[in-house]
Amino acid sequence: MSWLFGYSRPQQPPSDEPPANGGEPAAAAPVNLSKAEKKAMEAYRFDSSALERAAQAARELERSRHAKDALEISKLQETTRQQEQMAKIKEYEAAIEQAKVEQKRVDYEERRKTLQEETKQHQMRAQYQDQLAKTRYEEQLLQHQKSQDEILRKQEESVAKQEALRRATIEHEMELREKNKLKAIEAEARAKAKADRENRDITLEQIKLKAAENRTTILESIQTAGSVIGTGLNALVTDWDKTLAAAGGLSLLALGVYSAKGATSVAARFLEARIGKPTLVNETSRFSLLEAVKHPILTISRAVSNFKKPTDALGGVVLAPNLERRLRDIAIATKNTRMNKGFYRNLLMYGPPGTGKTLFSKKLAKHSGMEYAIMTGGDVAPMGKHAVAAIHKMFDWANTSRKGVLLFIDEADAFLRKRSSEHISEDLRAALNAFLYRTSDQSSRIMLVLASNTPQQFDSAINDRLDKMIEFGLPGLEERERLIRLYFDKFVLQPASQGKRRLNVDQFDYSLLCTKLAERTAGMSGRALSKLGVAWQAAAYASDDGRLTEQMCIDICDDAVQDHRQKMEWLSVEEKSRTMIPYLLDLPPLDKVTDAKKATITELPETKEERKTKKKTKEVELEK
Repeated sequence: MSWLFGYSRPQQPPSDEPPANGGEPAAAAPVNLSKAEKKAMEAYRFDSSALERAAQAARELERSRHAKDALEISKLQETTRQQEQMAKIKEYEAAIEQAKVEQKRVDYEERRKTLQEETKQHQMRAQYQDQLAKTRYEEQLLQHQKSQDEILRKQEESVAKQEALRRATIEHEMELREKNKLKAIEAEARAKAKADRENRDITLEQIKLKAAENRTTILESIQTAGSVIGTGLNALVTDWDKTLAAAGGLSLLALGVYSAKGATSVAARFLEARIGKPTLVNETSRFSLLEAVKHPILTISRAVSNFKKPTDALGGVVLAPNLERRLRDIAIATKNTRMNKGFYRNLLMYGPPGTGKTLFSKKLAKHSGMEYAIMTGGDVAPMGKHAVAAIHKMFDWANTSRKGVLLFIDEADAFLRKRSSEHISEDLRAALNAFLYRTSDQSSRIMLVLASNTPQQFDSAINDRLDKMIEFGLPGLEERERLIRLYFDKFVLQPASQGKRRLNVDQFDYSLLCTKLAERTAGMSGRALSKLGVAWQAAAYASDDGRLTEQMCIDICDDAVQDHRQKMEWLSVEEKSRTMIPYLLDLPPLDKVTDAKKATITELPETKEERKTKKKTKEVELEK
């Protein structure tokens, strides 16, 4: 509407036309006025040109045909401006609300940080108070322990004094009793000797009368027996019916005796096969009535363990990853074979001693739900000619099992030797033939597992009956570390934590120690490492305060490694080349402790035997 009132309209130049009222000016300017008067007049002057232009525009607008549209447009423009103003007002209000929300968020964040800091301070205060309480409690326990020790010491001293007094009293009483007893015995002996001297004639007369009566009784008995036997023989010879009856009775008596002896033998063998165990079996998980009578507690524990869920076949056994994978496949196949009533596969486990062959066999039997029986090959040869019967009894006993029997033969090369090149006795050859006869076919009741350190000594027929051969090698670095950790925890840490034994462990890094010892024990078997754990325990028991230190562990390990090296040197050339040569190469040098706090590595001097062994090893490898 600004153009309507002439605000933005350009000013028109003054027109030359005379005014409408006759050409007279509207108001004549006063003349002859001073500057102040002119300025005062201009202050009160009103310019009406704008109003005139507005009136003229209004008249033109009224005469125009778009007057009403222009008015509507003006109203719409005014409404639009008001709406824009309202929108700006709302935006301003929203900005104010957003600022308030932001301010509240900042306040909340400050409050949250304050609460966190307060919580942290409370926790630190609580921890400090807890630490103080623990310290006070430990001090109280220490004081209580000291007082208890003092009381116990006084009690022990008092008990020792009382025991000494009681012992002295008892000794004095025993001494007096012994003196009185000796005096009584002496008096009784004197009285008896005096009575014997006085009654000597009467005693001799009684002895003579008893001897005469005995002689008369014996003579009469001999005469009576002779007359009775003579009469019987006379009647037996003269009467043939009595003779035949006597002969028939004796014959029937002999037949009854021999029949009873044979039936008893058959029944004994039957009962031995059912309720006993064969002579060759040293250990078995199968129930036996005789073993239950001999060892009831062991039998009950085995029966309870049979009801438990089967454990992992490799639980507690530390082996190389590749060997673990193969053994786990064998355990799964054996378990499925038993469940499906298939034929078992015979196994050969060979390698150095102490590598876990027997342990895995027991766990394999338990995992697959079978019963196991363990025998030693060295028990066959001493039996001589009875070995064949013992082998048949063992297989007959195993065939009666409904679950199946895992027959583990340790040191099997002791009687399964080559018949062609080995010099074996006839009894041992017959036992080997009997074993070959009983294992000629695959069995669904017996799984044969052989263990040997020298499998090259087996007879070719034995090798033909083996379906799978597994080598148990010495543990590597990772396996030795796992074994050392296992035995250190079993023999040292667990007894020390229980507090039931006189065993304490010094503060040091156990993990780092196990890693160091694993590097130092190259070439040692699992059994040797278990003995190392037992040696640590024994060293702690032998110490003054029952404490095991890190240096003690290192010293014991060095001694064990030195002993192991000496045992390896004692092996014959044939044993080294056949059994241990793959595991004797590249052994690390032995560490020797030169200071109480620091261990230095020094290499042992090479002996002549070691040089010869290395030379022969290189020749064997070149030949291969």
